[in-house]
Amino acid sequence: MPRIALLLPLLAATTLVAQAETFVDTARVRDVQAQYDSITVPRQECTTQWINETHRVEAPRNYGGAIVGGLAGAVVGNQVGNGHGREAATALGAVVGAFTGDRIARRGHGDRYEQVPRQVQTCQTVNEVQQRLTGYRVTYDYRGQEYTALLPEHPGRHLQVRVSVDPVQYPSR
Repeated sequence: MPRIALLLPLLAATTLVAQAETFVDTARVRDVQAQYDSITVPRQECTTQWINETHRVEAPRNYGGAIVGGLAGAVVGNQVGNGHGREAATALGAVVGAFTGDRIARRGHGDRYEQVPRQVQTCQTVNEVQQRLTGYRVTYDYRGQEYTALLPEHPGRHLQVRVSVDPVQYPSR
């Protein structure tokens, strides 16, 4: 097959493409509707409260009761037994007497409890739904036909449109 026969269809296709034309024209905007998406934005929400805590306040130490009790216990322990038994009884009497004397002295002045206010902060994550603008749905009229497009910006009253004119290709016979 000659080379010219192969190049002829390619030349014809190139000629048809060269006849296609694109130009910019103006269309009239009929309606513009803002388009929104709902998004969830997390944020921290904190509150502060005052609470009362109970604290134990120890009574002040008074060693007088322990001393008097220890002496009295030692005297009573010294009255019991002979020799080394007397020494042990005296020591034991002093210890028991000191504990008993301390308890008797503190009986009227025991530990007390008081309420102490304290500030407490609690926080939690709250999901807030916000509307974000995603674009504009634009309805426009061009040469009697109505079209719709989603655009990133508000077009105003008129919209530039690209018009492309291509010849219709019929199948070869």
